[in-house]
This record gives sequence, structure tokens and C-alpha cells, in this order.
Amino acid sequence: MSAHFCFRFRVRYNECDAQQVVFNARYGDYVDIAMTEFMRAIGCDYKDLLARGLDNQVVKLTTEWQSSARFDDVLEVFVSLTHLGNTSFTLQADILHADEGRAIARSQAVYVMMTTEPFAKTPVPDDLREKLQAGAPGVILDQSGRLL
Repeated sequence: MSAHFCFRFRVRYNECDAQQVVFNARYGDYVDIAMTEFMRAIGCDYKDLLARGLDNQVVKLTTEWQSSARFDDVLEVFVSLTHLGNTSFTLQADILHADEGRAIARSQAVYVMMTTEPFAKTPVPDDLREKLQAGAPGVILDQSGRLL
């Protein structure tokens, strides 16, 4: 996984249930944040997309859990491209415990490229296609968005 983009963060108390285990709905937040930082790392900041009259819309998000994360754990989300179609792409997020290397969860998010005016499906632009294929291997960010 070290060849993939990595987003590292610490589990906060408010993200957990009474047993101090991460509440299942929080994984969607973790994946969304990691995907946003991945896009920024490949040079495709969300604001830049919007300025071009483009948007990417999540049409499917699946998560499979392997083990639990708990309050104060440091987690790493490794993001990689798994599919690139004409108007859509799929990013995978592998969430691991940073200290133990234990698999926590795997999510896949399917995005469809859209125009903003009118709001309609459109092909993934060639420059974004190239950036998605290149990825951000070896880039590690912390939760502040700073390179490590």
C-alpha cells in the first residue's frame, strides 16, 4: 500500500459510540475526506473543478469492515484508482490501523463526471483522466492537509 496516496488521521472521541468504537456512519466521512485530499494531491482541487464548470458526483459508496477502529487510534487511508470509464471512475480506500497495519475497512466510491450548467453527465476530461491514472504514489498527508 505504500505506493498509494495516504491520508493519515487520529480518531476523535465524538466519532465513536459509547464503547469508544468508531460509529459505522463515520467511515463515509473518512472516505470522503481522503478522496478529497487525493484529488487535491493529484492537482485536481474541487474548487478548480467547479471553476471549470465540472463536478463529480458519488453514485455508489460501499464499505466492508474487517475490524474495529477505536477512539485515539491513528488510521491511514490508502486511495487508489480501480476503474476509469468514459464518464465515471472508481476510487478505492483501504483503511488500516497505522501502528498495527491491521485492516479496518475497504470502501469503493463510484463517481460520475457532471457539468454544472446544465447539470448533466459528461466525459472525464483528458487532463483529469491522466492525473487519475498517475495517482499520487508515496504522497502522505496528515489531517491538516500537510505533506508528511
